[in-house]
Amino acid sequence: MTKKHKVFVSYYHEDDEKYRNKFEELFGDIYVSKSVDEGDIDPNLNVEYVRQKIRDEYLKDSTVTVVLVGNNTWKRKHVDWEISSSIRHTEKNPRSGLIGILLPTYTRSSSDKYSSYTIPPRLWDNIECKYSVMYNWTNNAVTMEDSIHKAFLRKDKVNPKNTRTMFGKNRSGEKWQD
Repeated sequence: MTKKHKVFVSYYHEDDEKYRNKFEELFGDIYVSKSVDEGDIDPNLNVEYVRQKIRDEYLKDSTVTVVLVGNNTWKRKHVDWEISSSIRHTEKNPRSGLIGILLPTYTRSSSDKYSSYTIPPRLWDNIECKYSVMYNWTNNAVTMEDSIHKAFLRKDKVNPKNTRTMFGKNRSGEKWQD
């Protein structure tokens, strides 16, 4: 068994809380959770303060960020901010590895794959540049542990892409567009 990684799980709380809980239940003994729980951060706080709080209190010593991708995850500003902060290397917060996990509820395109326009745009950018990988949901702890560890190893070998402007608000619609 490899060393336990400190994992931050990013997800859309309203739609996908059940899968975040299932992730903890299935894999809680293979990683150390660094995630934000519902109610941890007051949604009425100043935007920049919330970003800093996530970065400095939750992401500061995480080593891998796992994005649980449901149908509406791409729309969420907090998911965008968490991915951006995760892959940015600063003096206080080293860069984390990054992976996406397609949830069983995610509606696949006709080719039985995911659409680049219905996953978080910043995650897509990093899949394209090979910093991140998208996986299907699994209940297998060995597979998940391997996926997390590969992301950890990749973070120092591939440069992430973090050039998009961060979301100012949640998005709407069927898919994102540049």
